[in-house]
Amino acid sequence: MEFLDHLPEAAREFVEGRKLDEVECIVADLSGIARGKAMPAAKFAKQSHFYLPNSIFLQSINGDWVDDADAPFTEPDMVLKPDFTTASAAPWTADCTLQVIHDVFTQDGEMMPVAPRNVLKRVVERYRKQGWEPIVAPEMEFFLVAQNTDPNQPVEPPIGRTGRRAAQRQAYSMSAVDEYGPIIDDIYDFAEAMGLEIDGILQEGGAGQIEMNLRHGDPVKLADEMFYFKRLIREAALRHQCYATFMAKPIQDEPGSAMHIHHSVVDLATGQNIFSNPDGSESETFLHFIAGLQNHLASTIAIHAPYVNSYRRYVRDFAAPINLEWGRDNRTTGLRVPISGPEARRIENRLPGMDVNPYLSIAASLACGYLGLVEKVLPRDPYVGDAYDSAEGIPDTLAAALDLLEDATQIRDILGPDFCRVYTQVKRTENDAYLQVISPWEREHLLLNV
Repeated sequence: MEFLDHLPEAAREFVEGRKLDEVECIVADLSGIARGKAMPAAKFAKQSHFYLPNSIFLQSINGDWVDDADAPFTEPDMVLKPDFTTASAAPWTADCTLQVIHDVFTQDGEMMPVAPRNVLKRVVERYRKQGWEPIVAPEMEFFLVAQNTDPNQPVEPPIGRTGRRAAQRQAYSMSAVDEYGPIIDDIYDFAEAMGLEIDGILQEGGAGQIEMNLRHGDPVKLADEMFYFKRLIREAALRHQCYATFMAKPIQDEPGSAMHIHHSVVDLATGQNIFSNPDGSESETFLHFIAGLQNHLASTIAIHAPYVNSYRRYVRDFAAPINLEWGRDNRTTGLRVPISGPEARRIENRLPGMDVNPYLSIAASLACGYLGLVEKVLPRDPYVGDAYDSAEGIPDTLAAALDLLEDATQIRDILGPDFCRVYTQVKRTENDAYLQVISPWEREHLLLNV
């Protein structure tokens, strides 16, 4: 199997001295779900590509199919080619299995415009044509919850090692993390086998809520890692009879889960952070990037908050932003400048939820910053004090967010008009399906009272 020679070091170590049984050939769909095929390793070794229908990008989270008016529903095949730099162990499987992310092309050899990884690659290429290299560092928040097999029942925190349910309002508590230590141990073990690096794990404010920080680096590589991390975290939780959920707001009266994105940009020629001047002070370029986020993020909220549940996270005084203000070391603003030295100067976008497709959310955030860099406008003054007093600029429903995305000509040009058209259609289909569901709240308060 010659392809084994092209694998990253961690993948080679995983298969060394073992018989490789299976290879999972995967791509992320619009929701970030892994789609693809699993095949015997011997068969994978004999082919350079395989096919999947383009309909995998026309399917909603609830299983409905969108009939794209600009592309009749004949389900033509796309060509998928392995990116061996992404080859990674699937250490939770019973046999020796690798997973490989594939690039998606049309039959004419063009990048499939709707494929999320391609959307991010196109945005990154825009930066590189300007002589810039975008750098991101994502944070991942998620809940460990008790197994919930009846969707009509509320989600509950898991039972910890003490026999009690995980407690809320225990942010940064080491004993709270120890409650589900065996799951954390499996997360670390899986990540090591996969060659993934974790900067740190901590207890967040919600009951059973964890935050995991990743190292900074190339946007596509970090999105690949988040795609993998979501899968391995779910598998680690299932080993211990509980679920890991990345819903933006899974439990009533608990905080939501975010995917904060830290942004910086370096000069390709010098390797220097363009957000800092030679004397270490903030550059005007830094302010341009912030202005791009401030001026364009509203039109991308449908990507950072992609489901009806996502908007339940944007609650005043609940550890989530409700505005497009920016401030220094201020966690009440949607855009935060963390404390750092000049070489690490960055802006943190706190608006995305953890329910996002990481490729798309990072691409949309970078697109906003890019527009700021080329428009060279300045942001509003930094917000001082409690920014929850300012609720400017964020749509409060998925339908309103989609309206803004449809009208955002500049953003649609950067992300790709074909992608934006299909994405909007899929999300409107999901929103329409949600509106057909009658909730317990409606039955409780309206059935006999109105």
